[in-house]
Amino acid sequence: MTPSRPVPVTLTSRVPSRRRLLCAAVAALMIGQVQAADLLTITRDALDNNSELASERSTTSSAEEGINVEQADLNPQVTASGEAAYNHIFETQSQSGFSGTGSDDDYLSYGLNLQATQKLYDALNSREVNVAEAQLEQQTYTLAATEQQVLIDTSSAYFDILRAYEILEARRAQERAIGRQLEQAQEQFDVGLIAITEVEEARATFDQSRADRIVAESDLQVAFEALERLTGKRYDSIEMLQDDLPIALPEPSSRDAWIELAIERNPELLAQQAGVDVARERIDVARAADLPVVEAFANYAYSDDERDNFEDYNSNSQVGVSASMPLYTGGRTSASVRQTTYDLESSQYDFESQRRETVLQVRSLYTQVSNDVSTVAARKQSIVSNQSALDATRAGYEVGTRNIVDVLNAEQNLYNAIADYADARFNYVINLLSLHRQAGVLDAQDIAELNAFLVEEGQVNFTLPEQGEADEYDAVLDIGAPPSQDG
Repeated sequence: MTPSRPVPVTLTSRVPSRRRLLCAAVAALMIGQVQAADLLTITRDALDNNSELASERSTTSSAEEGINVEQADLNPQVTASGEAAYNHIFETQSQSGFSGTGSDDDYLSYGLNLQATQKLYDALNSREVNVAEAQLEQQTYTLAATEQQVLIDTSSAYFDILRAYEILEARRAQERAIGRQLEQAQEQFDVGLIAITEVEEARATFDQSRADRIVAESDLQVAFEALERLTGKRYDSIEMLQDDLPIALPEPSSRDAWIELAIERNPELLAQQAGVDVARERIDVARAADLPVVEAFANYAYSDDERDNFEDYNSNSQVGVSASMPLYTGGRTSASVRQTTYDLESSQYDFESQRRETVLQVRSLYTQVSNDVSTVAARKQSIVSNQSALDATRAGYEVGTRNIVDVLNAEQNLYNAIADYADARFNYVINLLSLHRQAGVLDAQDIAELNAFLVEEGQVNFTLPEQGEADEYDAVLDIGAPPSQDG
């Protein structure tokens, strides 16, 4: 039984639609969009320009034509042939015993042949048509898998940029905060309030924060380059993700329900299942090699020449039925049947391997998404906790109960918490999309729903911001007054 085609399901309502309309759906969602670099725009660019997807589309078109190629052998066949020849007679022998060339040593002759055939029974070609149809079915699933992969790759690349940007912002803020701490430490050392060791501690921490910022800058540039590879376009900026993106457990809420979705709709799994059908059809093709071929035929022939002494023209036609059947092919047919049977066995193992891999991926991603929900909440709370710890440490530093190393550590902990929160949030988004991808239900509507949480304000630019420029983390940069000499 041939499985149904993969049907996309949205993040919320899970309304089914046809997979082959995926690109058209994205294009339709783009109507009225004026932003040049939101997720929908970039996804459209990827679907239009991705070379791997274009290759699969061409392969699908080729598979469609393959059915027509095989079907053509079962359609009426009409052939025509003609000839015109110059003839020269060197010698002739008559019944009287005399020989000679006569007066028609040289003459022209003409001939015309028309033939039409129609297969009445041809099991081999009929089953080759079945193979071509099964191959198209398999390629359709492969194309759907590639489309979904382009969607997940593009979305992942987009959110990787946002992840890299938010981490960079945290590292830049960290570098400025520790830089100010280093300046204050140097000032305190100059007036004899602290030892040189505290200055060196601040300097070492500053150098590390600078290195972290440089790495973050590199990560952002690499993320932009990865997006360009997928779409074939360079983007100067992309839109930011709002902070109010819902972080919730995936729907349906049952892991088994997601596994059932994947078994039913995962296009890679369905492609492997269609490959089993292709292998079965090829066994039938091998067996059909020993079956007869019956066809109806009609032909007409006309010939004439220009010899003066002869009325030498001929015209005739035939209508009939012919049959042919191989009696012995040297064992070719039986060997071919055995070969294709092994191919079927191999395709069945491939299908089972893909089924296991799909189930494993769905289980893993469902667990990851579920854990991501808790992780995001914990990381967000960690920022609050580390901010409180930093405030308390600064207060202790002002009264002399805490030293500069304590402040530096507290600052690093805060900015690490900010970076970890950004990492966790985007892990959730990407893992959720990946879960939809493995279940075979990732579609344009999923992208549209995420796109609704993007904002044009505060765009992420490919050009890195200048050092010293204010950002959203400046509010936590004040490290407090240094302790006084009378402490």
